Amino acid sequence: MKKKGRTKKVKKKGSGRLKQFFHDERLKLAVGIFFVLLALYLLVALISYLFTWKTDQSFEYSGILSDPNIPVENWAGKTGAYIGNLLINKWFGIASFFIPVLFVLIGLRTLGIRALSYGRIILKSLIGMVLISITLGFLAGPQTTFLGSGPGGGHGYMINLWLSSILGKVGTGFLLLFLDFSFILFSFKPVLSWFKKKINKNDIDPDRLTQNENPPSSLDVDDMEVITPEKDDENSIAHLEANTPDPHLEFKTKTIGRDENKEKETEIELSIEEKKKEETINGKHIKPNFQENYDPKLDLSEYQAPSVQLLKDHYSNNSNVSKEELLNNKNKIVETLRHYKIEINKIKATIGPTITLYEIIPAPGVRIAKIKNLEDDIALSLSALGIRIIAPMPGKGTIGIEVPNQNPDVVSMKTMVSSRRFQDAHMELPIALGKTISNETYVFDLTKMPHLLVAGATGQGKSVGLNIIISSLLYKKHPAELKFIFIDPKKVELTLYSKIERHFLAKLPDTEDSIITDTQKVINTLHSLTIEMDSRYDLLKKAHVRNIKEYNDKFINRRLNPENGHKYLPYIVLVIDEFADLIMTAGREIETPLARIAQIARAIGIHLVIATQRPTTNIITGVIKANFPARISFRVTSMIDSRTILDSPGANQLIGRGDLLMSSGSDLIRIQCAFIDTPEIEQITEFIGSQRGYPSAFLLPEYSSDETTISGETEPQQKDASFDEAARLVVLHQQGSTSLIQRKLSIGYNRAGRIIDQLEAVGIVGPFEGSK
Repeated sequence: MKKKGRTKKVKKKGSGRLKQFFHDERLKLAVGIFFVLLALYLLVALISYLFTWKTDQSFEYSGILSDPNIPVENWAGKTGAYIGNLLINKWFGIASFFIPVLFVLIGLRTLGIRALSYGRIILKSLIGMVLISITLGFLAGPQTTFLGSGPGGGHGYMINLWLSSILGKVGTGFLLLFLDFSFILFSFKPVLSWFKKKINKNDIDPDRLTQNENPPSSLDVDDMEVITPEKDDENSIAHLEANTPDPHLEFKTKTIGRDENKEKETEIELSIEEKKKEETINGKHIKPNFQENYDPKLDLSEYQAPSVQLLKDHYSNNSNVSKEELLNNKNKIVETLRHYKIEINKIKATIGPTITLYEIIPAPGVRIAKIKNLEDDIALSLSALGIRIIAPMPGKGTIGIEVPNQNPDVVSMKTMVSSRRFQDAHMELPIALGKTISNETYVFDLTKMPHLLVAGATGQGKSVGLNIIISSLLYKKHPAELKFIFIDPKKVELTLYSKIERHFLAKLPDTEDSIITDTQKVINTLHSLTIEMDSRYDLLKKAHVRNIKEYNDKFINRRLNPENGHKYLPYIVLVIDEFADLIMTAGREIETPLARIAQIARAIGIHLVIATQRPTTNIITGVIKANFPARISFRVTSMIDSRTILDSPGANQLIGRGDLLMSSGSDLIRIQCAFIDTPEIEQITEFIGSQRGYPSAFLLPEYSSDETTISGETEPQQKDASFDEAARLVVLHQQGSTSLIQRKLSIGYNRAGRIIDQLEAVGIVGPFEGSK
């Protein structure tokens, strides 16, 4: 028994050493270098054989290695002469040069160089070597005066003899032509684009594209020739609907002949990018990003996200852009620029749901500012409102001219929710806002913003935009993951969401209405939210993490003990409509806690969405703007309002009805906001509210207001936090006033007035004498 055990142990040790030897990096290095050097040796032998093959074939190879008296001229010696004769004469002919390539690839792969797709290249090399050998053998036949068996080698010659006996010369030629073309087609993708270009070159009738009755004399559309470019633009959009231009068309015209005393003018080409139809997901219910085995979700494990069928398809008839409209706009733009002696080289049109972007490339020497100043002139020539010039376009060497479509399209919320881009969005708080100018669904993560400021004049789509943001989150998040706080001074915009109180809403304890409309309750809610923020930061500190995502991951993995106060933290999104009304009624009492939340609450999952119809500097102050890098502006009435909200003009040139500009850092994106109607919101909230929910809304921390009038028996805990400092200040100056305390303590007027009342109640100051 001991002997057997000892034998097994020795075998196991020997096999381990053998395995370790084959995994030794030094062995891999040696083998890799060997294959590379072998490939170079073969290459020298094959190249030399092309020049010395007649001499090296004048003797028998059977005894070449053993007989030292046999002379050879091959640069690689007798072995090289033997290998060259074997590979080129007997096997694959000139195609044998693929064999050194294969050995180089094997050597590089062994050395661990992974920059290439070795398997695919080796497979293509082997197939190419065989096909080239057979093709050369067919074309040349047995050429005894060149390389012995001919350029195709013995392999190519023998296979051609066999194929010719079966198919004949003609059949063999057709078969090889098909095989070679197929190999090139599958190996080199650009060949497919070139082949399609040649086939489709004359498929498009230029007369179909030139139905403009009275084009400008300098742009004769009858002289226009049409070419189809390669379809390799990743940003191109899918085919246009009926009545739209053919996809990826470039309009290019010939030089128009004039009298000798007149200038020769060249027509400007116009390339049109096609619309892209995004892939959608069909089904009754959208699958939200629910994670399995999520403890907080067990309470509502049967919760279902709203169905896509609750939404409607909103579309307008004749919303497609016609060829005539594109050509007319293009010709008028070029004509207007030429009136001011501005020449351009090319125009490309990108069709969006509401506007079409004409990208122009100016001729060398043209100043960009000169084109920018023609904004009103181009709008006049096109008889259109909302012309916007982007000079230059970020990241491109072009100048963009945005022209509204005659029949704008309506972007439905249904298309947003069912788009693949939204469904596959791996984001914490994904929002599908609308479609860009290239007709792509625009999805962003609210946690990356991290707060959002929305502005726009009355009736321009601001409230619909808020509903789109809220609906996007309702479709993607579970009630355990997200809570809303709705503040609605108008009392009518957000009341539809009261039905989902027990699922998605948060409120103060002992408060009946979950939609906050009273100004004092707004102040209390904001202060309560700051308490929630501080308590969450304490939890993150105890858990040794930096943000809410890391904290929740630890809690889900049971690495945090609930007995120590830890709990799952849902995201909280505070939505405020008509922010200007709150500032007018409460002022700094609203701005101060809001600014504090905006500054530091992003890491613990509290995000703000604030909307206002008055983007003035006294409403959107510097403190607010500094903490809201992401801003959305619908159409506003003046350029000053546009600069206030976006720090740049442009929002005053929008066309309304959901047309918006979104600023995120240095980027400014034009988007057509999706549309969702009130009945759709009612159906969504009814669907969610009809399901089993939590016993009550998510309760925020309690907060007691200090608005109580101070009497002579005021308790110390009812005094303001700055009461003692204000008392010392009054005694030091031997007089007290609201303005003095306000200036010295840097507090608001209302708070300073309350402190004066408290000082009077305890006898530090006397009754008012005017303002003192």
